[in-house]
This record gives sequence, C-alpha cells and structure tokens, in this order.
Amino acid sequence: MATKMARYKRLHGKARHSLELLQLTSFVPETPALDNTEHLYLLSAPYVSLGGLSPNEKEIAKVAGPLKNRSFRKQAGLTNRWQFPFSPSCDLLGISQVNKATRVGLNETLMRMLSGMVIIENIDSDTPISRGAERQDRKENGDFQNAYDLKHFPSTPKHKHRSRVSSQHRTPNESLFSYTQKITEGMEADVTLECLGFQWELHRMYFFKSQVLSQLLAETVQKCDLQITESKPQVEKETRCYKQRLFNGRKNKELLKQKQAMPRVTIALEVNDPDVTRFAFSVALKNLYNSELQVNEEDVLGVLAAAEVLQFPSLFQKCVQLMRGNICPASVCSYYSAGCKYQQPTLITECERWIEVNLVPQLGSQIHLRQLPLELLQKVIRSSRLFTFNEFHLLRTALCWVFLQQNPKIQIIPSYDTVLTYFSSLPKICAFLEREVGQRYIAIFQSLRLHGITSSKHLEELWEINFLPLPWLTRILSDHYHALENGGDMVFQRDFNTQAVRFGLVLTQEPRYHSEIISIYGFFFEIKAIKHDASAYSFYMQRVKHADPIISFFTAERSPVSLKETREVKYEIKAQCQIDGKWEEFTTERLTQRFGVKKPSCKSVVLKACIPSVPIYVTFSLLFPTS
Repeated sequence: MATKMARYKRLHGKARHSLELLQLTSFVPETPALDNTEHLYLLSAPYVSLGGLSPNEKEIAKVAGPLKNRSFRKQAGLTNRWQFPFSPSCDLLGISQVNKATRVGLNETLMRMLSGMVIIENIDSDTPISRGAERQDRKENGDFQNAYDLKHFPSTPKHKHRSRVSSQHRTPNESLFSYTQKITEGMEADVTLECLGFQWELHRMYFFKSQVLSQLLAETVQKCDLQITESKPQVEKETRCYKQRLFNGRKNKELLKQKQAMPRVTIALEVNDPDVTRFAFSVALKNLYNSELQVNEEDVLGVLAAAEVLQFPSLFQKCVQLMRGNICPASVCSYYSAGCKYQQPTLITECERWIEVNLVPQLGSQIHLRQLPLELLQKVIRSSRLFTFNEFHLLRTALCWVFLQQNPKIQIIPSYDTVLTYFSSLPKICAFLEREVGQRYIAIFQSLRLHGITSSKHLEELWEINFLPLPWLTRILSDHYHALENGGDMVFQRDFNTQAVRFGLVLTQEPRYHSEIISIYGFFFEIKAIKHDASAYSFYMQRVKHADPIISFFTAERSPVSLKETREVKYEIKAQCQIDGKWEEFTTERLTQRFGVKKPSCKSVVLKACIPSVPIYVTFSLLFPTS
C-alpha cells in the first residue's frame, strides 16, 4: 500500500510541475507497423521531415513553476487562435501535419506509383531494377525494422550480383540483339563477340564490312578444327554473295540451312582506345547490318574510334564526312585532335580553315577556346587568311587563351576586365612572358602584329598589366613615334604579307549596307560592304576628311590628325565565305593607290562577288609605304 501511495505522489507531482500535463504527443495516434515495405516508406516520410524523430520521442522541455489552467485568446483577423502562455519547444504545426498524413492513408494513385517501375542503383551493376525485384531482394537479405524507429532507419541491403533487365533501360548489347533480330527476322545468332565486358550476339554473314571481325572469325574457326575447304578468294566470293542477297532481299534456303548447321563460335576482341565507349561500339556493330550507314553527330567521335578499331572503312569515312560538315566552336578542337590521331588530312585542313576565320568572332568568346592546342593557335595566327576585326581584338583573344591555360578550373569565358585584373595582380618583378611559366607563350605573341595597335587607351592597358616585356612595348611606341613624325610612313614595316594592319567586317544578315570608320596615324578611312540583291555584294574603302561629320567625337578625341591631302597606301580587300561546304576566297590582290580627300581619288577599287550565303568575312589590309 505504501509503495502504491509513493508511486501516486511521484506521478502526481510530476504532472503538476511538467509540460507533460499537456500530453502533446497524444496529438499523433500510434499507427501499427505495416508489413508492406512500400507503405512503410510513405508512412515514415512525415516523421523524417520532423528531423528523424517521431512525436513520441520529442523531448519536451521542463518549465519551472506551476502551470496556469487557462489560455489566452488572440484575435487575428477574422479568426481566433488559441495561444499557450509559454513557448513550446516542439513543432505543433509539424505534429498536426504528421497527424493528418497518418490518418489519410494510401490512396489508389499512390498505390499505382509504388507498384510501378522504380530505378535504383545496384552495387554491382548500373542496370535498373523493378520494385518487385527489390522486394524479393529484401526478403532474401533481411526484413525492415519498425517504421517509427527512425533513429535506426533501415539502410539499403546489399544485393546479390545478377543481371538486371528493364524493358525501358537496356544495356548496349541487349539493344543491339533486339535490333539484329528485327533485321534478320529472328535468325539465331551464330557468333558471340566478347568485347568491352559484354557478349555481343552477331551473325557471321554480316562480318564482311569489318576486316578485324572477319579475320578473328577465320582464325577462330581454324583453331576449332572446323572443316573449311574454301580458299580465301572463295570466301570473299561467298561474302559478296551474302551482301548481294542481303541487299536484294533474297535469301537462299540452302544457304540458310548451311548457316544453321554451322556451329556457334565465340571470338574475343581487346579494345585499348579510351574513346571507344560501349554505346559507340554498339552503333558501329548496328551499322554492319545497315545498307545505309547511320551516325548521330553527338556520337560521331566514339563511333569513329570504334570504326577504326573494327577496320570498318565505310563507317569511318561516314564519320569523317559528318565531322567535316558540322564543325562548330564546341567541336572544332576535338575534331582536329581526332584528325591528327587518325591521320585525316582533309579533316585537319577543314578545322584549321574554320579556326582561321572564326578564332576571333566565335571561338574567342566561348570557353571551348581553352581546348585549342598551342601549336595550332600559333599556326593560325601566322596564317595570311586569318580574320580579325582589328589587331587589338586578336591580342585580346590570345590573352584570354593564356588566362584559360593558367586557370583550368574556370568553367565560363571570362570578361576582358577579368583577364586584365588577373595579369595586373601578378607580381611586378618582371613581365609575364619573361617568367618561367610564360616563356612557352612567347612565340604566339611574337606572331601578333602589335604595331597595328595604335589606340592610346589600348597601349595604356598593355603597360598596366605588365604582360609584354618592356623592350617590346618600347619598340611599339618607337614605331608609332617614327610613323607620326614621317607623315604616316611605316618605316619598319615593309613585308605586306606579315606586317599589314588588318581591319574586318562580318556579314551575317541584314542590314544590306554596313560601314565602319577606321583610323591609322592620323588618316581616316571608311570600309564598306553593300548587298545589291540576293547574292551580289560590293566591298571597298574610301578616305574620309578629319573634319567630316561622319567621324564621331570619341573617335577623333585622342587620335592624331594628318592634314596631308594625299597618302600612298598599299592595300588588299579579301572576302571569305563557305559555298557548298568549301571555303572560297575573293580578293582584289595587292594594290597601291594614292588616296586623296575628294572623289574619285578617295575611293578604292571595288571588290564585287557573287556569294549565295552568309556569313561573309571581309578583311581590309593596309600598309603605308615610304612616300
């Protein structure tokens, strides 16, 4: 009796001095654990949202002092909300939502979702598994724990290693097998190719396209002591018969019986090229069965590598042709590397030609510039067909390329200000190109026509970033000084092919008339491009007086002005475009003309060209000889 009284006092005192008097945990009814593991996951979700603890396990803070028996009412708009006179440590809103979620149960929609296909990652394989297979694995590897014991939430059990197949997510060899069964109308495969960790089910009558597979098959048949009475010419003749019968859609019954009687063989092929993926390899094998080769642009590099491994000439040339016709900033560097790897001069030439005209306009403004090899960049900069808006734009592109080489983790193309800030932040002990890390880039900047940068603003930027060696900057300023002192004569630039100053225009679409003002050593020229009709264009330049209203104030503000009425100029106007997949070039050749300030002496020779498509890259090259 005394023990019962003590227990009563202890419970009574605890109830008077604790928040447990409120019995907050009673808001959530206990739900018995279900045997179905699918329901188990859903029912446990509300508790996981509360931090991994069920309401019964929430620790309620103790409050010193007695509780008041009444609550305060708070008027909030049109509703009345009860408030406790204390701040509870538990999440009342979350408990209410849990209570509601556990009462609702599982409706038909959720049941259909749970019974559908669920893709999970297998420890031993990357193939998917259905929910039914997962359920069977869980029965074999252990039962789940109680759903409400979320402190020890059940971990995913290890699955036994076995092949997992999904109708919607097939492995490459399974996809190939399904494809070949449709092509061969259910003919049983008679060759198993072991390659890249898969077993590919194939038919020997289609091996004639691949020299490697044909040779492996012949060697395997000889090793198995199969009776081969036909010589190599006879085998080739039989192969041609197979091909002819396949293309004409006729099948010889006797031949089919012969093939069915032939024993099944297994051949193995080792692939060491990292560019050959399983998917690309399956595409190459599929094309063994196709009369018309099919390759997607996004898979072309892998299929090209697979075609090289299989010695599949027609597929290899198909990939090369596809690459040549789809060169873009994202692919040009990888296509160039593939051309060098597989010794394809036509592909290499196409990539170089594309970079010559698009290095500054397109590639220079995209992150893919980083992939450009140093040797290729140097070669393109020295090319006479290189297009640039002016010499400073080409220098900016080269600076950006160096920045990307020094910062390989950068994932977006930086702004020019970012590049300047980076080089300006380096130690001022010596110029960047004089440092050990920058000496490998010297040849690139020696190939630039730095004397063509005449803007004082741009020269100040080069001085501030401390990138070029001091003797280089001194030489540039010295050349400008002598040219201005001698009325514009470029005394130190005599080779037109490598030292003429370039200015460019790109015509992509409307307007039909495009012009731009350029200035060099106090002389102003207007370069023009005019579209007359659907495919007729005219390109020319003309000298403009320094006082002409067409010259903006900002152009002439910090530019020198020459008052000479005439100026002898060596120039060339060149237009480059792609017509029917081939690069065409229209040019005036090199001309020498004395330009005045009045017509007709102020206008150059007009370059006329019939160009059916855009873009068109127009380059105006100028050199002021000694007068």
